[in-house]
Amino acid sequence: MNDIRRTILWVIFGFSMVLLWDQWQVFNGHKATFSLRPRKTPRHRPLRAPAASASSVPASSLATAAASATPGAVPGGAPSAAPSASKERVVVNTDVLSLTFDSEGGTLVHSAFRKYQDMANKGAGFVLLDESANRVYMAQTGLIGASALPTHKTPMVLVAGERELKDGQNELQLKFESADVGGVKLVKTYTLKRGAYDIAGTP
Repeated sequence: MNDIRRTILWVIFGFSMVLLWDQWQVFNGHKATFSLRPRKTPRHRPLRAPAASASSVPASSLATAAASATPGAVPGGAPSAAPSASKERVVVNTDVLSLTFDSEGGTLVHSAFRKYQDMANKGAGFVLLDESANRVYMAQTGLIGASALPTHKTPMVLVAGERELKDGQNELQLKFESADVGGVKLVKTYTLKRGAYDIAGTP
């Protein structure tokens, strides 16, 4: 009796594995082994905008546009976009932490514990937050709720704060500030204290 049950279970298991393999083939775009109907693939047609002929545009509009056109001007009277601020990495050291902030969003992108060795690299501190080719683990903040507000991608500038906790100093404060976006200016403040691994931040 036990041999029959074991045989039945093996048959069920083997059949399940075959079905799983078949579905994996379908998932990867191959033909199904046990499907009776050919698999249909959706066809996407590129959208084509109707060609605008010169006769469909009033001659007066063409003359006005040609007369007002100047080199470097944006068509349609739209304001030209301001050049984006260059990204900057700000490295800050305390007695126990080594931190790297990105001026894009004022984001903390790297943190290392100076008094604890990294398991892979004994000559470096233990890394918690990191943005590299091997690992992405960051602390990002920003504003949501409207179409135009400062986010974690908004360029910011370090307006206050030293980059090293000096001897005899118990507290270090960094302040990142964004430009006016949608009538709102975002200010991020990080407070670092001597001997502390926690970081007070607003917002």
